Amino acid sequence: MKSVIIIGAGKVGIALMKIINKSHALKLKAVIDPDNEAPGIKIAQELEIATGTRWEQYIDQPVDVVIETTGDEKTFTSLRKVKDRQWVIIPPSVAVLVSNLIEEQEKLINQLSSQSRQQDLVLSSSHDGVIAIDRTRKITIFNKSAEVMTGLENTQVIGKEITDAIPNSELPRILNHGKTEVNREQVLYNGRKIITTRTPMIDDEGNIIGAFAVFKDITEVVEMAEEVTSLKSVQTMLEAIIHSSQEAISVVDEEGKGLMVNPAYTRLTGLKSEDIYGKPATTDISEGESMHMRVLRTRKPVRGVRLKVGPNRRDVVVNVAPVIVDGKLKGSVGVIHDISEIQSLTAELQRARQIIRTLEAKYTFSDIIGDSSEMKFAIEQAKLGASTPATVLLRGESGTGKELFAHAIHNSSSLKYNKFVRVNCAAISESLLESELFGYEEGAFSGAKKGGKRGLFEEANGGSIFLDEIGELSSDTQAKLLRVLQENEIIRVGGTKAIPIKVRVIAATNVNLEKRIIEGSFREDLYYRINRLPIFIPPLRERKEDIRKLCDHLIRKLNQDYGRNIEGVTKEGISYLSQYHWPGNVRELENILGRAIIHLSFHESWIDVTSIPSLDTEGQYRAEVSVSQETDVPLQKQVDQFEKDLIRKTLNECNGNKTKTAKKLDVSLRNLYYKIDKYKIE
Repeated sequence: MKSVIIIGAGKVGIALMKIINKSHALKLKAVIDPDNEAPGIKIAQELEIATGTRWEQYIDQPVDVVIETTGDEKTFTSLRKVKDRQWVIIPPSVAVLVSNLIEEQEKLINQLSSQSRQQDLVLSSSHDGVIAIDRTRKITIFNKSAEVMTGLENTQVIGKEITDAIPNSELPRILNHGKTEVNREQVLYNGRKIITTRTPMIDDEGNIIGAFAVFKDITEVVEMAEEVTSLKSVQTMLEAIIHSSQEAISVVDEEGKGLMVNPAYTRLTGLKSEDIYGKPATTDISEGESMHMRVLRTRKPVRGVRLKVGPNRRDVVVNVAPVIVDGKLKGSVGVIHDISEIQSLTAELQRARQIIRTLEAKYTFSDIIGDSSEMKFAIEQAKLGASTPATVLLRGESGTGKELFAHAIHNSSSLKYNKFVRVNCAAISESLLESELFGYEEGAFSGAKKGGKRGLFEEANGGSIFLDEIGELSSDTQAKLLRVLQENEIIRVGGTKAIPIKVRVIAATNVNLEKRIIEGSFREDLYYRINRLPIFIPPLRERKEDIRKLCDHLIRKLNQDYGRNIEGVTKEGISYLSQYHWPGNVRELENILGRAIIHLSFHESWIDVTSIPSLDTEGQYRAEVSVSQETDVPLQKQVDQFEKDLIRKTLNECNGNKTKTAKKLDVSLRNLYYKIDKYKIE
């Protein structure tokens, strides 16, 4: 049984795995893929097949066949460069050409067999081993080739009884029956495989006077035959894979003539195999250039080329790659995709992404960048909130990362494996918001869905719901939300039955809720319900020491988005960015860096001052203590004004550092945040 390793745990790897696992001639030793989460890796583990991420760990292990399915030329080249390897390496692209290799090897075997028959005569070739015995079974001839094959020396065996020198010799049998035995296989005691012809020696009177054997070492030939047998099995499997694939596949030889198409190709193009085999590669093209011919001409793969194929002029996208064996071009393989199918899959993917974005939290506390004392304090408060079921209220300006904190709180809580639903209260119209949050019953209003609809609170049941811009809720919706928080139940629009729910609420706002309460636009009782654990997220201008780290993090993200390789921002660039007051916070910083990267030339790898769009670095916030001298102003108002001006002045003296400001004023940091929010100090 031959041992096999599959490199690549994608669709091809999985199909090969299943076929080999059922085979009695092959044993799957391991499945290798750089991606530990590849689907084939999980299947292999379920089948108790060894898995790994690097094929190099099997270099010194006994392996007969290595099947490379990733299509990565670097991997295939690395496999072939391994010294003294005993593997048969099967790349997926040469499946259709295996038959050619088999024919060539069969011809070689036939030639070797023919040579073996021609060398039956004693001493006809110095490369053949020759042993002769007399009628007493003593060795009389033992040539150099026999010495090499048996490991015995001529001087040691001449005159000895044949079975004393070679215990399993079958020459004595020829003395008994006097018949010639032609091309018999035999294994010598040292493990060598030989093919031998044994012939009796008869004198003129017809008496047997001895026997001789002419034999050839066929160890390598047998190994090659076994290798060919393995190749045949692999060829059968690969052909089965191609024909069972749902992707339309066509293969041509080095001259551009059709070699193979699968049933999926026939269904897509409307052309049968007899319309393609032996015909030029341009046969199936209705509009456009044959990519097979281009690849054969340039020896380079092409991807994503749109063509029209077949009599029905189907609109398709093709990927074609050359098949190169030992540096020689043997043909090309093309995979054809129906555009309509791709569009359908794209739509499904988009829908899936929407669901994932709605129901899952993507970020953790490790994704929150910041070493400033203000940010560390906010993170500590958020971690405290994650460890309790209390409602959390995230407060901060737009662009400071409130949603990031909401994700992190959910993912660090005991509910992290349950749903995380996000709602932007300002993005949904007032007429729809109530039904979206709490759902509705059938017939609740004109156009209501039959059977009703679950609301977002029901969707989040058992998990967390993030209510962004909660300050924008209407009075009616606030009242219903208060009921949810107090009673842990909701009533659908148009319904009367209370539905119990258990949901962790994380709210966020960038407005002054206390001012809204005074104005009468926000319920005071709801405020006290959601303000159990307020967390103030500092604006970027108050934690400018984090700008360098934020730049590094954002540039890595933008490099992936834009396909660039920008290394970072220069010291001068960081200094320039630190002079700006960042009214748009981190979101504005990402925008500025994105614009800078777009305008950088591809040979530039650093963002400098000259690359950064113009910033209003002069518009810094300034404040002076200005106590009202008007005697008719109420005392409390003058005290509030004095306190506001004093906090603003101290903040300026501490360069916006709230921790230092709190210490200087001898108040707690939380109390300082409260007063800053109360007086709307920026």
